[in-house]
Amino acid sequence: MPTHLPVFLVTTWLLAMLPGAGQALMMRQTLALGPRRARPTIAGNATGLLIWSSAAAAGLSAVLLANPHAYAAVRIAGGIVLVVLGINTLRAARSTQDAPAADAKEQRPGFWAAYLAGLGTTLGNPKAGVFAISVLPQFVTADGPVLVSSVALGVLWALVNACWYLLFTWAVGRGRALVSRPAVRRGLNITTGAVLLALGLAVAGGI
Repeated sequence: MPTHLPVFLVTTWLLAMLPGAGQALMMRQTLALGPRRARPTIAGNATGLLIWSSAAAAGLSAVLLANPHAYAAVRIAGGIVLVVLGINTLRAARSTQDAPAADAKEQRPGFWAAYLAGLGTTLGNPKAGVFAISVLPQFVTADGPVLVSSVALGVLWALVNACWYLLFTWAVGRGRALVSRPAVRRGLNITTGAVLLALGLAVAGGI
């Protein structure tokens, strides 16, 4: 095992813990759908990280980040995903006190909708692209093929994020009994929706 691997694992774990679009999305999905239904979103997030790391290994992310128009298109698409989720969450907050819990089950999106939410958010996250192109290569070992080492680190990066989000959504899910109260759930929906909306506008605007 390369000596830098433990440092890489700690670095990616700490980065995963930082508040941002990913955590806001996971909280929204968990509170609205439950920890189990948030897993497709976690899978989408991991897929997005694999795409970023593989693109960095192949040199494509450098080209993308160097092309203002292409990068803006990816960034705006990710921002739109967050904005739509934020608006939907705010709309759900308005009807929280009127809609019974059984109705919420009927409104749950399918696997692919939840998966694409995680994928789109990650692909449109500039921080993921910057990490893939500037930080991840610093941990590539000089022993063996660089491409293989880069892809392997990308897989570890995705696994670390998935593990953190599984733990995070489990912890949030444990508190769902409290947040199931209409007043509390409405407040959390408003807060989460506002955060997602603000993050989406910031990502789309390149702030």
